Amino acid sequence: MAWIFVSVGSNIQRDANIRHGVAALRNDFTDVRLSTVYESEAVGFSGENFYNLVVRASTHHDAFTVAAILRRIEDQFARNRKSPRFSSRTLDLDLLLYDDLVIEQDGLSLPRQEISNNAFVLEPLAEIAGDQRHPVSGERYQDLWRAFDKASQPLWPIAFPW
Repeated sequence: MAWIFVSVGSNIQRDANIRHGVAALRNDFTDVRLSTVYESEAVGFSGENFYNLVVRASTHHDAFTVAAILRRIEDQFARNRKSPRFSSRTLDLDLLLYDDLVIEQDGLSLPRQEISNNAFVLEPLAEIAGDQRHPVSGERYQDLWRAFDKASQPLWPIAFPW
């Protein structure tokens, strides 16, 4: 079994899409644990605010199969793959980590660069995996979050209506 961490985000019908997306992840993976849900402004474009969280789960699938499962779930929620990279999303599921695997192959990049670059990924990851270490830098996620320029990408926890 492998541990995976998945970033979950939505800025279109956020409550419903986050709720249903997490339910779909629970159907495909085991030992699911959720971070707090955070709200943040859109990054890279002008749009509605996003809800984001990180999900930890275990799986017996390989990393490429996990990525395919995540794409299938996104498609179930009308993910528009023809829209620009930085645009509104019904549901965005990104595989951040697969154990300590480091890979750049066939469109799969692990660990995801967003871990270090985006507050909406790093804070929830640090919340549920703070003592774990980034497989490339070796830094703990809580230390990466502590050093992050929080003023550059403000976000705030919300009381999510599960």
